[in-house]
Amino acid sequence: MAQKFILFIAITLFPAIVLATDYIVGDEMGWTVGVSYEDWAEGKTFFVGDTIREHIVKVDSKGFQSCQEEPNNGILTSGTDTITLATPGNKWYICSFGYHCESGQKLKIIVYDSTALSPTPAPMPWPMPGPAPALAPWY
Repeated sequence: MAQKFILFIAITLFPAIVLATDYIVGDEMGWTVGVSYEDWAEGKTFFVGDTIREHIVKVDSKGFQSCQEEPNNGILTSGTDTITLATPGNKWYICSFGYHCESGQKLKIIVYDSTALSPTPAPMPWPMPGPAPALAPWY
């Protein structure tokens, strides 16, 4: 019985580990002033288990808006630091060097649960629209 449980866990978790994506923030542009990280993140879907790499500071939404890092939150400065996206939800990151954050060097992403194949679609309107009306005769 224990072997079946272990096998079930392995089958359930293995795809999430294999499918994890490693993102370098900004790609070839890197983490620097003058790059729109909103544009960089657009079109990307981040999942639990994915990683992001760069020297960034994790903050909450207030810290993101005010460009204020949180005490003892850990500043990553090596340039090759890796953050594993461990939980779903909104995530905010800033640059804590000089006035870089105030100049736009910050990143906001949404992390989705890795067990979901895609973000939850919007609900359908209710009641559903009826069939299209019949076309009038052409003669």
